[in-house]
Amino acid sequence: MQDPPVIEIRGLHKSYGTLDVLKGVDIHANRGDVVALIGSSGSGKSTLLRCCNLLEDSQQGEILFNGEPVAWRGTGHNRHPADRAQVTRIRTNLSMVFQSFNLWSHMTVLQNVMEAPLTVLKQDRATVEPRARALLDKVGIGDKADVYPAQMSGGQQQRAAIARALCMEPRALLFDEPTSALDPELEQEVVRVIKALAEEGRTMLIVTHDMRLAADVSDHVVFLHEGRIEEEGPPASLFGAPRSARLKQFLRATEPA
Repeated sequence: MQDPPVIEIRGLHKSYGTLDVLKGVDIHANRGDVVALIGSSGSGKSTLLRCCNLLEDSQQGEILFNGEPVAWRGTGHNRHPADRAQVTRIRTNLSMVFQSFNLWSHMTVLQNVMEAPLTVLKQDRATVEPRARALLDKVGIGDKADVYPAQMSGGQQQRAAIARALCMEPRALLFDEPTSALDPELEQEVVRVIKALAEEGRTMLIVTHDMRLAADVSDHVVFLHEGRIEEEGPPASLFGAPRSARLKQFLRATEPA
């Protein structure tokens, strides 16, 4: 029997007041899948990622992690997760990498990477530190373990953020525009790391403005438009033979000048 998807979202609705941001979205990622979420600003892709990680409450629909549905209480804008322990368990298994790095400025890079396993998972330092150092080596900044984020380039900081996410040993990684704050040269440093993770068979959801990254690393691409899935499928189909007029227009607009 096939394992349930690592992440499954069914009929998700999310609104802020009267503004409907997600209008019934279905998405899933099986173990080892890399799913890219693309779309113009305001299409709902980052909101979808935040709802998936329970950083935002959705008003309707189901979110399942490894086949386990999130328990809710209330309805509509009064709907919230019912089990805080479940939320913590899910978040520790869905590590998120943000556009703005979100490293703690008062901690060294090594301390940043170690902090969550030490404080959230209550693991001992003797277990965590070798893993953290190995991950910093893996993302190519092992020599930066004892420096502070402000002393590093944006690309190095983002790679530190990826190492931090990996140190939790999550079942899946969520990337929210991981390269959009970087100039092209530094962007490629991060892209190389994400490609290597994809080749390892990591389960990932990636919100990105970089169509080349989406095409190169994903198994499945989802194009969101005005809170709905306008088109989805393998990257070769979406980028090579788009069907929807809106997707064709979007891809023309994102082509390099």
